[in-house]
Amino acid sequence: MEVVIGIIVAFVVLFVVITLIRAVRIVPQQRNFVVERLGRYQRTLRPGLNVLVPFIDSVRTKVDLREQVVSFPPQPVITSDNLVVSIDTVLYFKVADPVRATYEIANFLQAIEQLTVTTLRNVIGSLDLEKALTSREEINRHLSGVLDETTGRWGIKVTRVEIKAIEPPPSIRDSMEKQMRAERDRRAAILNAEGHKQAQILTAEGEKQAAVLRADGDRQARILQAEGQAKAIRTVFDAIHTSNPSQKVLAYQYLQALPQIANGTANKVWIVPAELTKALEGLGGALGGLAGTAGDAPTAQVDAGAVEREAAEAAQAAAAAAHEVQQSVQEAEQQVSGDGGPRGLPAPAPVAPSDLLDSTPSAERERA
Repeated sequence: MEVVIGIIVAFVVLFVVITLIRAVRIVPQQRNFVVERLGRYQRTLRPGLNVLVPFIDSVRTKVDLREQVVSFPPQPVITSDNLVVSIDTVLYFKVADPVRATYEIANFLQAIEQLTVTTLRNVIGSLDLEKALTSREEINRHLSGVLDETTGRWGIKVTRVEIKAIEPPPSIRDSMEKQMRAERDRRAAILNAEGHKQAQILTAEGEKQAAVLRADGDRQARILQAEGQAKAIRTVFDAIHTSNPSQKVLAYQYLQALPQIANGTANKVWIVPAELTKALEGLGGALGGLAGTAGDAPTAQVDAGAVEREAAEAAQAAAAAAHEVQQSVQEAEQQVSGDGGPRGLPAPAPVAPSDLLDSTPSAERERA
């Protein structure tokens, strides 16, 4: 008897526990429970503690109100240029009405997937491959509009649709890679040619500016050199004009410069001026009359014998130079006569140094 009573008590306790479990429901945040009473919709349980009628009320579905992400498998789609491409899509949605999501459609995820596939085929079918690859934003907006309009009556809110990947056939990918490689090679060649062109232009401009600067520098150097030479000539001329040298002094200077003129090793023909004979004839008078020129009076310290010896040496050097000039002229005449060309001018007769010294007036020598 006690055993039977114990069994009955245990059964009652178990029944009470099961009743409490079925009567109390705790709903988490962002979740809704759809409750049916005897197979008919009765109410929706909100987050928190809720009490049901045991064995009469039951939870039909537990709906998650958070935004969810679903990635659909690749779907083959034909473009307007008859190419089969594989498109992966990603769907972002959330349940706006748990009751309609439960009773309006049996499986809203499958329905959204099929609706996405059909919409994609409709959109991609009106685009070619190039347009489909570059119009993802337009495709996403079109898909979002169609899905949101259709799933609205199911209590589903489609927030965003993304095209994750568009994979053309392998042969088309190879062709696209070759096209891209050729386009990049063309751009590289164009950039290289433009760089070479710019480099040549800059080089030419640099050479032009350098040539202009060099010419300007040469011009300025020549101008300065000419100005320097002009100043030097003007200074010499002013000095000569100020000193007012006599004709005899100029003849003496001419005779001193004559050996340097005749000293060239490459000189073949020399043209002896007609004034040379007169200069030689007047050398004695010039040497004897140096003391009588204006402002050239010798002082008491001047050695007359040294002056005479210097004049004799200058006369001998001038005679030797004249003799060399005469020989050069004769050789040139022989070469010209041997070639059949015109003959040169006859050379003046050589003048000996003694004749030059003897031509000096005796009175002037005695005075010296």
